[in-house]
Amino acid sequence: MSDDTLRSIELTKIGDARFKATNARGGETFMGTGGVDPDFTPVELLLAAIAGCSAMDVDLITTKRAVSTKFEVAAEGHKVRDDDGNHMTGLRITFDVAFPDGPEGDAAREFLPRAIEQSRDRLCTVSRTVQLGADVAYGQA
Repeated sequence: MSDDTLRSIELTKIGDARFKATNARGGETFMGTGGVDPDFTPVELLLAAIAGCSAMDVDLITTKRAVSTKFEVAAEGHKVRDDDGNHMTGLRITFDVAFPDGPEGDAAREFLPRAIEQSRDRLCTVSRTVQLGADVAYGQA
C-alpha cells in the first residue's frame, strides 16, 4: 500500500487510565475509562467516529442542494460480553436533519434518504470497516 492510503495516530498515557491520541497534523483527543473524568471512552469514540464519518458524507451531499437548518446525528449500540468476548451489538445511527422551505430545501429533503444510504453502503470508511470486518494485527515495537 502507498503512503497516501496510510492513516495513523499515536497514543500516549497521560494519567491513571487516561490517554491522549495525536494525529499526524497535531490534533489531539483524549480518552479514559468513563469514570469521573469527562473523557470519551474508546467505545464512545467508535460511536462518534461512525456518526461523524456519515455526518460528513451526508452533509457534503445534501449541501449541494441546500444548507441544513438543523443537523444532528445520534449513535448508539449495546456493549455486550458473550461467547465472542466484549463487542458492540445493535449499532444504530439516527439523523435529524432539517432544511429551509423552498425548492432547494425540498430537493435536499428528497435526497436525504439516498445520501444516508450512500454513506452506509459505500462512502463512510468507518462504518464500512465495521460492517465488512477487518483483521487487527497486534504486536510490540
